[in-house]
Amino acid sequence: MMIFFGLGNILGAGIYVLIGKVAGHAGMFTPLSFLIASLAAVFTAFSYAELVSRHPYSAGAAVFVDEGFNLRPLSLFTGLLLVFTAIVSSATVMRGSVGYLHFFIGLPGGVLIFIVLAILGAIAAWGVKESATVVALISAIEIFGLLIIIIATRSTFVEIPARLSEFIPEFEWHAFGGIFAGAFLAFYAFLGFEDMVNMAEEVNEPARNLPYSILISLVIATLLYMIVAFAAILTLPQETLAQSDAPLGTVYKQATGVEPALLSVISIIAVINGALIQIIMASRVCYGMSQRKWLPGFLGIVHPRTQTPVIATIIITSLVLIMALWLPIETLARATNSALLIIFTLVNLALLNIKRKQPAGKDVFTIPMWIPAAGFVISAVFLFFQFAG
Repeated sequence: MMIFFGLGNILGAGIYVLIGKVAGHAGMFTPLSFLIASLAAVFTAFSYAELVSRHPYSAGAAVFVDEGFNLRPLSLFTGLLLVFTAIVSSATVMRGSVGYLHFFIGLPGGVLIFIVLAILGAIAAWGVKESATVVALISAIEIFGLLIIIIATRSTFVEIPARLSEFIPEFEWHAFGGIFAGAFLAFYAFLGFEDMVNMAEEVNEPARNLPYSILISLVIATLLYMIVAFAAILTLPQETLAQSDAPLGTVYKQATGVEPALLSVISIIAVINGALIQIIMASRVCYGMSQRKWLPGFLGIVHPRTQTPVIATIIITSLVLIMALWLPIETLARATNSALLIIFTLVNLALLNIKRKQPAGKDVFTIPMWIPAAGFVISAVFLFFQFAG
């Protein structure tokens, strides 16, 4: 179940919406941008895997930083940054869903966003088991949608051997500038594994099950992204892909000559699922921080019937609505990346401190010291280039 939950968290706006934006920067090197983004994420994913095995609690990254540095202001900053990231990420997803929703509904984008968020907020407050079941079901639908694209474009894959040189860049800054610009955006497509740790208190044997769920989810997502990236750039010109508000729908129509009704429905479900998961995660982070007395007590109030932090869920959903109506999708995606890269930098550094000070228990999932060190360097470099523009 947690692997499907993780895939539901990772898949979504990154591939269904942002692949066109990535192609606008990287062109034929789009698969390479996704591969670089995946490699940048995997080191930190390993760090999260060990940390959640050591400390399986809600408000994951904030707890990890607290254990690593024992500095309450820094822990509070990390927790608030987690909540901010979830809000901005959900807003990104909601903005991305509008292009697909307009295939069926002619209402203004702001009205559509309001209606969808009201429904998502209600699902998030419904109950933990019910929400997780919905997420797992939608994750299966997301994978099915990507498989539809792969099947529809399968004839293009025979071109890869003959065109292989087109996917390998020359050693020129201009080429690599576009590749890394695309990788910064594609990095957003791999985010979500870090949110899985916030469900630690609602998973059986989290110290054993969550590390492998995180890593398996990331591997499956990488394979799907690489295949779909090849399919997209072999089917459509770079300019067309970059300008489309529903890029995978456009790819499907080009490949089959059929209106992408089914794929558009799946895309809507997949994209909106990302917002649902972020709302659930942000409310759990607020709950976890409230339980540790880092945030006001009312954010930790749990409804007696649903056993969910209803007040925190309502506040988070409202903030997502404001952000989604206020900012464009690329700005939201870059803000999400920047905030999470700060968190990743701190988390990797925290694990290095923890590994030096606290020997791992018998059943703890452990990694070599060089992995969090590499995760720290990669996250810091990505962060530098993100702010450097």
